[in-house]
Amino acid sequence: MNAPEPSLTKTELRKSLLNTRKSLSAQEWREKSEILCNHLQNSPLFAQAKTILAYFSFRQEPDLSPLFATPRKWGFPRCVGKELSWHIWQPGDALHSGAYGILEPLPDAPKIDCSEVDLILVPAVGCDVRGYRLGYGGGYYDRMLTLPEWRAKMAIATIFEFALLAQLPVDSWDKALHGICTESGLKMIQQKSQRSIE
Repeated sequence: MNAPEPSLTKTELRKSLLNTRKSLSAQEWREKSEILCNHLQNSPLFAQAKTILAYFSFRQEPDLSPLFATPRKWGFPRCVGKELSWHIWQPGDALHSGAYGILEPLPDAPKIDCSEVDLILVPAVGCDVRGYRLGYGGGYYDRMLTLPEWRAKMAIATIFEFALLAQLPVDSWDKALHGICTESGLKMIQQKSQRSIE
């Protein structure tokens, strides 16, 4: 685990972590991604999940594509205004490049309802050991995860180990995730509330 400079702002940390991630060789990136996917696939959390929200790797984020062949209902985001809209995608389905150059399901792909979702794999630039996430600054996931219907959903950040820090600066709107998966393993932070709020 890496200790950040306590004086660094979110913007400075984001830049530093993205530069480190960009400097990974293609082989390192593939190997770390594969190990991370194995940890996820071998977890009871993954085994029990029937509907999983994920993302397509962008700018050397961990590549989750080895998981997509497992028989699940997979949902991927489309950026619609300031919100994420979740759509079903299976290997072989068409994709297109969205607002940020990130691959997205087509607009007419079937939508996924929040009530179906068992697990959310959340992209991040970095996380701290308390489960706080450093995103890209757009606020899409922060907004979504504070909504009552999403709050109780199991949300796991997927990052490389170098991006797991002792402590991140936290704003009032930041929500801690339930766990973090790196190539070193899956670390659960907090148990999902047993009380259903659906």
